[in-house]
Amino acid sequence: MIASYRPVILAIGAALCGAAIFQALGVPAGALVGSTVTVTAMSAAGFKLAVPTGLRNLGFTAIGVTLGAGVTTHFFSDLMRFPVSLAALTVTMIAVLMISSNVLKRFFGVPAATAVLATSPGALSYSLSLAAERPQAKIDVSFVMVLQSLRLLIITVALPPLVALIDMGLGGEGGVLSVAPTLDIPTSIVLIAIATVGGYLFDRLRLPAAFLLAGVFLSGMGHGIGWLEGRPSQILTFIGFSLAGAVIGARFSSISRSELNRMFVAGVVVTTIAMIVSGVISAFVAQLLNLPFGQVWVSFAPGGVEGMSAMALSLGYDPTYVATHHIFRLLLLILILPVFARTKKKSD
Repeated sequence: MIASYRPVILAIGAALCGAAIFQALGVPAGALVGSTVTVTAMSAAGFKLAVPTGLRNLGFTAIGVTLGAGVTTHFFSDLMRFPVSLAALTVTMIAVLMISSNVLKRFFGVPAATAVLATSPGALSYSLSLAAERPQAKIDVSFVMVLQSLRLLIITVALPPLVALIDMGLGGEGGVLSVAPTLDIPTSIVLIAIATVGGYLFDRLRLPAAFLLAGVFLSGMGHGIGWLEGRPSQILTFIGFSLAGAVIGARFSSISRSELNRMFVAGVVVTTIAMIVSGVISAFVAQLLNLPFGQVWVSFAPGGVEGMSAMALSLGYDPTYVATHHIFRLLLLILILPVFARTKKKSD
């Protein structure tokens, strides 16, 4: 009896351990990346691992609920304050997607749908959810994971010193990080449970990444109208990211050294493209709207929402401006990524 559950126990145990280690080390998206890396390593070592569909759905739902918590009661009024800047951000996102995905397709021989998800300028969890839930599309989940992780890592490490050098006159005051409120565990469990039911309904409607999308929608709606305030309990969020990482890691096949080198080079190239494109358009917007260049670049750079918002505070920039742009970027990507991936797949 216990032997039949051994692949599940090994996968979940490895995912939780890896997530805890990477998060403690301060790695960007540590719980997701750590769980994925650990489960992948065990899979490559020959261990038989498995994650039941129910746990997979639960993990992606928890992530969706966490992402939806970024919507606040004043989010839509904030959108009205920055129409030109948000329009420029939309252009930036589409330009990064089109240029980077075509570079991967032409110079690295990557299939179009995989290239789109691997070069998405944000929404790492959503990109991976789309890839994991579409086996019929033959998307290379390992390639998407490696490139998206490199994007987060490079931007988180490289952007602060670059911004400080270019915009040093405005980046010296710093700021104090505020602690976001957290929902209690019972409320978090009820919210995730309701969102999971919504996920099954979304799945019946054949919506992409149904469980993650249901979490984003229901949590965002609850936070947007003021019924909820704060993110789900940190322990539940941690478990959700760990489960998602276990799902992704269990799908990895053993990657050769040459293939890993190819992924690394591709990741550096497309991340550099994303930083250059976002930097050039940010310079134009900063000049047009008389805003600090660093503030605009941190808002347009395709890093994680939490990391970029924290970076804005530490550099003394307007956190409302930065957070509004990153939440807008996340929500817009949720809408356009399936369309881009489907269009690219048809063009192959």
